[in-house]
Amino acid sequence: MLQPKRTKHRKVFKGRMRGKAYRGSTLSFGEYGLQATEQSRVTARQIEAARVAMTRHVKRGGKVWIRIFPDKPITKKPAETRMGTGKGGVEYYVAVVKPGRILYEMGGMDEQLAHEALKLAQAKLPVLTRIVHRADLSI
Repeated sequence: MLQPKRTKHRKVFKGRMRGKAYRGSTLSFGEYGLQATEQSRVTARQIEAARVAMTRHVKRGGKVWIRIFPDKPITKKPAETRMGTGKGGVEYYVAVVKPGRILYEMGGMDEQLAHEALKLAQAKLPVLTRIVHRADLSI
């Protein structure tokens, strides 16, 4: 699973997920992509599950790019612990996704195969997404 090799701070504030994604909102590498239409947190496990579903469907044909990285640590206190005594330990990492963000890109395959693979990835993710093509985004 994806996680940072080292971080400046072990634990971070919750933060907010307001606004749209201006960076990372266009296709940069592949011909087809998965674009978020709402904000959400995507865990490292969910990112990996979607990636595995896509690569297995295309049978290692073509190329898949992951455009998000889980760099935000999420903490959790142990079960049946009394209040106080500080913040809990880091449990997992998430990527904060805003509307418009491209999550995955695919290239080197026909449109139908890419569409089916991206549909499988959509089912693995907690965020509503739409499938975009490079031809649709060019103006």
